[in-house]
Amino acid sequence: MTRLLVIFKKIMKKHPILLNSTIYGTMYVSAELLQQILTKQILNKNDHPEPVDKGVLVRYAIMGSCITSNILFFWYKWLDKNFIGTAPKTVIKKLLLDQFVMSPPFYVIFYTTMSVMEGKSNIFEECKKKFVPTYKMDFLFWPPAQVINFLLVPPTNRIIYMSMCSFVWINILCCIKRKDLNML
Repeated sequence: MTRLLVIFKKIMKKHPILLNSTIYGTMYVSAELLQQILTKQILNKNDHPEPVDKGVLVRYAIMGSCITSNILFFWYKWLDKNFIGTAPKTVIKKLLLDQFVMSPPFYVIFYTTMSVMEGKSNIFEECKKKFVPTYKMDFLFWPPAQVINFLLVPPTNRIIYMSMCSFVWINILCCIKRKDLNML
């Protein structure tokens, strides 16, 4: 196990963007696959379970591995470079920046990019309806996770920690995305 950890750390240092893309892509696809299995097969009241929608999985793979991973990689790199340390003031600055500077455009990018990949004619409609509910849930989930991140997690392990948090969050995001626009 120690040998695997050493190899993993070497790969992470040598190819952090590739590793980040792989981790986030895997987390996005896994979360959406879990949501589809739960909603279409386990919780489905019909006699015949619905098949997994592979097109949706591809869209989440693109979102996680090509878009989210790169945005977050450079965002946290910038935060760590400009706000060094774990002093309470520094942690609060990072948390506030993450919550108020990164999160709003991130959700706009998420919903509009997914709408583009889905071929929707109005790529902003879903974002308009789901942005506020998503941002409210974000406030409940991410501040505690980020306090732990900025206080306790060393920068070299931040990708792994954030991926685990992201897996939980992406499941929440998948549920919100799946909700009917008229229900919100």
